[in-house]
Amino acid sequence: MKRNILLILLAFWIAPSVMHAQLFPTLGGQRAGISTAQFLKIGVGSRATAMGDAFVAVANDVSSLYWNPAGVVQTKQNEIMFSHNQWLVDISHEFVGGIYHFSENDAVGVSLTALHMQDMPVTTEVMPFGNGQYFSYGDVAAALTYSRKMTSQFSFGATIRYVEETLDKLKMRGVMIDLGTYYWTGLGTTRFAVAITNFGNQMAPDGKVILFGHRETSSWQSFSPPTIFRIGFAFEPLQTTTQRVTASVQLNHPNDNSENISAGLEYSWRNILSLRGGYKFNVDEQNYSFGAGVHLPLKIADVSVSYAFVNFTRLGSAQRFSIILGF
Repeated sequence: MKRNILLILLAFWIAPSVMHAQLFPTLGGQRAGISTAQFLKIGVGSRATAMGDAFVAVANDVSSLYWNPAGVVQTKQNEIMFSHNQWLVDISHEFVGGIYHFSENDAVGVSLTALHMQDMPVTTEVMPFGNGQYFSYGDVAAALTYSRKMTSQFSFGATIRYVEETLDKLKMRGVMIDLGTYYWTGLGTTRFAVAITNFGNQMAPDGKVILFGHRETSSWQSFSPPTIFRIGFAFEPLQTTTQRVTASVQLNHPNDNSENISAGLEYSWRNILSLRGGYKFNVDEQNYSFGAGVHLPLKIADVSVSYAFVNFTRLGSAQRFSIILGF
């Protein structure tokens, strides 16, 4: 137990120093735009997204591979997840992941994330509508996760992730880690969790670009990864044999913007139909989200299908579809 407490205290001590701590809610906006690999900040899974991304202390399905590696061992069975996110301005975001339990106390997982869009026309100073050529942009991340129950109440997880961004002829590569903890307090169903994601060295593109006037450049500025420190709390204010309500609140501390708070609710009827909603506070563009899911225990697998809608104040909306197969 002493070791578990020390791990939690260590997470609290490291994260603020790593990310130049700011006080919620007014400070930190001036840091916007200082990190790269922004696609890693796009949430995974319709269930978590519908709950306003307040998921690190819920984290009990395969989407924990993204939110909190300590939650991987909280899942009751082996699972595979496929998720499609129709993101803003014709951008598509895909996620596939799977977890496998070696024992009741040990689980591993693998995941692949990709962001892609249609090729875009090349424009120059004298050809603002395109010169007949096109360039591509895309991101990919592959990750390996290990999670273990240290005690019946405390679990720990870690992820190592390879990231690659491609912009035409330029590529940027890096390796990042996630660390997470998950703790059941023993008071009813209350639990809290701490997760630090996308922690790593600065990254810079490599490659050469020919600029207007046949000038060449191959020297590029380096940027930090989008490190995020999250601490969340969740519990079930209502739980019977037929109904369950899960409430979650979460403080998010990104290294490239202001701190913000997420809150989410999930109502489940007979573990078949679920309704979800969430809200983000102190986030410039996003605010409310909602969604629904259906769980079907079939012979070949337990199938869960979910949908989420996320509203953006000026950019429109994003919709996510995901399916989880449990074995």
